[in-house]
Amino acid sequence: MQSFEVYGGKKLKGEITPQGAKNEALQIISAVLLTSEEVTIGNIPDILDVNLLIELLGDLGVKISRPDRHTCIFKADDINIDYLRSETFMKKSGRLRGSVMIAGPLLARFRKAFIPKPGGDKIGRRRLDTHIIGFEKLGVNFTYDTEDGFFHLEASKLKGANLLLDEPSVTGTANIILAAVMAEGVTTIYNAACEPYIQQLCNMLNRMGAKISGIKSNLIRIEGVDALGGTTHKMLPDMIEIGSFIGLAAMTQGEITIRNAGIEHLGVIPEKFSQLGINMEFRGDDIYIPQQDIYEIKTFLDGSVLTIYDHPWPGFTPDLLSIVLVVATQAKGSVLIHQKMFESRLFFVDKLLDMGARIILCDPHRAAVIGLEREQKLRGITMSSPDIRAGVALLIAALSAEGRSVIQNIEQIDRGYQYIDQRLTKLGASITRINA
Repeated sequence: MQSFEVYGGKKLKGEITPQGAKNEALQIISAVLLTSEEVTIGNIPDILDVNLLIELLGDLGVKISRPDRHTCIFKADDINIDYLRSETFMKKSGRLRGSVMIAGPLLARFRKAFIPKPGGDKIGRRRLDTHIIGFEKLGVNFTYDTEDGFFHLEASKLKGANLLLDEPSVTGTANIILAAVMAEGVTTIYNAACEPYIQQLCNMLNRMGAKISGIKSNLIRIEGVDALGGTTHKMLPDMIEIGSFIGLAAMTQGEITIRNAGIEHLGVIPEKFSQLGINMEFRGDDIYIPQQDIYEIKTFLDGSVLTIYDHPWPGFTPDLLSIVLVVATQAKGSVLIHQKMFESRLFFVDKLLDMGARIILCDPHRAAVIGLEREQKLRGITMSSPDIRAGVALLIAALSAEGRSVIQNIEQIDRGYQYIDQRLTKLGASITRINA
């Protein structure tokens, strides 16, 4: 097991470019299974979760050429469906929640798929109902095998249907789209997720020959086609990394420029960090964060305490609430963080309390943060990363803290952030990967 050894208190300075979007990558890469023709994907993040999915596709029989670590050429012209029943597939797919995304394209093209119990972060309830119910309405039969822990999905044919999702799940919406593009007739998905990642997927599928309309809205219409062809696609910059770097600059009193940030796709993310008092300048497609000694949390117009909460797009993404919470610990003022979607995502707060933060954990979903206003620094401690986003939030806390910190279980961070130690070192951070 590896850990990060961090010596905090350094003011970071320089330029950094965000990686390709992790949450987009998992669904875009799964979509290559829809065609026997070549699909080239660029700006792929070189991270554990994405590399595991690429490896899984290779085991399925997809031919993969990787000109560099951020570009892949896929050709799924000789898929071994029997591999889905192998013990190797069960072990590998069970480690990665993103493996659920291959079900939609496999059902569309081969009428058969297997879904493992959700893997990935232990951040609370992450049910598969949206996926399974959507597939059922398209004509899929499923059974759950208690011995292997897999949902077994099969259909003689897929037929378009009108779907009203009970929640605008991003992965659920994407999976249903991937299944419906080659179904017979028309499928409509109401209360669909409309994140930029879904928009990217729909645009890519249309270039492959799909007929999808309503892109950017929560009512998506899909007219099924017989077959899809190849295409070329480039990932968006990762909005979660961009938010993390904004928070990092503020916490370390740094001066950082985020290059090629894809500002038009960030939604309310810059606004939420601005509400914490963080100054930003947009220079073309770059974000410049100047050095600030103090940043002050804004209040509502009536003077009441600011509340920041997660909400489906175009609301604020839940993946950045951990970062916002940490950044607020050194601000002037107070904020209530309300994590509505996952009930275990605030359970890293105990580490911040050990570091000297002033936080009241009201319940599993809400935490009140009283900013220290830099009157006292956080102190370095030894801690463990519970999930991807909390792991980076703790890394940001350690980089701003006084003294030495050790962050264990950094495999969680590596799942979502590529070469994070090397990239932050170039900004002046003191961070070393150690075996411990």
